[in-house]
Amino acid sequence: MNKFKSIFSKINDPRSDINKLHNLEDILLIGIISVICAADSWKDMETYAKAKVDFLRSFLDLPNGTPSDDTFNRVFSSIDSEQFETCFIDWVSNLIDITAGEVIPIDGKTLRGAKSNGKKSPFHMVSAWASKNNMVLGQVKVSEKSNEITAIPKLLELITVKGCVVTIDAMGCQKAIAETIIKQEADYILAVKENQKQLHQDILDEFRFGKTIDSHTDEDLGHGRIETRKCSVINDFKFIEDQDKWTGLESIVKVESIREFKNSDKPTETATRYYISSVKTDAKALQKMIRLHWGIENKLHWVLDVAFSEDASRKRAGNAAQNFSILSKIALNLLRKDKQTKQGLKGKRLKAAYNNNYLIKILGIKV
Repeated sequence: MNKFKSIFSKINDPRSDINKLHNLEDILLIGIISVICAADSWKDMETYAKAKVDFLRSFLDLPNGTPSDDTFNRVFSSIDSEQFETCFIDWVSNLIDITAGEVIPIDGKTLRGAKSNGKKSPFHMVSAWASKNNMVLGQVKVSEKSNEITAIPKLLELITVKGCVVTIDAMGCQKAIAETIIKQEADYILAVKENQKQLHQDILDEFRFGKTIDSHTDEDLGHGRIETRKCSVINDFKFIEDQDKWTGLESIVKVESIREFKNSDKPTETATRYYISSVKTDAKALQKMIRLHWGIENKLHWVLDVAFSEDASRKRAGNAAQNFSILSKIALNLLRKDKQTKQGLKGKRLKAAYNNNYLIKILGIKV
């Protein structure tokens, strides 16, 4: 907890001196603790703080009692979100141990509830996920007048990926992004679609005429379906134009999937996906790495919507949506760090709300 306080104390207080009834550190920590304990709104934060004021006083100052929902709203709406994100990334780097070969998927998610008057939501976050650690490494907001292509390099500059394999969908299949990853002494697997028309066509030609192709097939049975996936890899390719401009390029990959549904009239689904990679290994290993990319969808984005109600959130004032997203990810990381409690995240959040001893364990504090 001392390390946590020292990192987040770097955030500038946006309030004027006459409005400082509560310490910024107390507001930040109550915000984080209440979100761990199932708070999904500013009013929830106020309710939790009032109910647990004696417990909170055991490790917080609270010179003027607990903040109101308006105070939480004003503070988290005005805190510099880039500072908050930087502190979050700094804190995560002290929380987990990234080992060589870890797959780090990067993907974006729109905060759909933040839209107003039928307009497109202005809040789109790009996050990095540590597959082995099962935690969020960091996030950055995509600029309203930009897209993920500019946000991904910014995120890569903030996190440590040395020795890891970074996986990104087709939006991130850019020469500059590949170069950035290699410069950080990491490897990449980038999905290729027709946004890279020439590269996509070259890969099609390579698999059509290539002779030295390594392949691996596996089957996944469950949930009333059978999914067969064949991964094919070419390391010695001849038809890729300007391949030297794709820094570190070693492999091109094709994944063909067939999904059949048992006891159902639903038609068979087929899909073919293509990738480029700086990893030179066999088809079995590459197939495993590519499969791990979907962890960011299933274990982060889906969980944020289901367990933390992120898509239902209507926060949109100032930096509120962006900063509340960070609070949710801090809570998610701390709850995921607990490997002993055999409950889902919703159950863990409620347990932390009811049981101070469990919450202390999650926070790693001494009171």
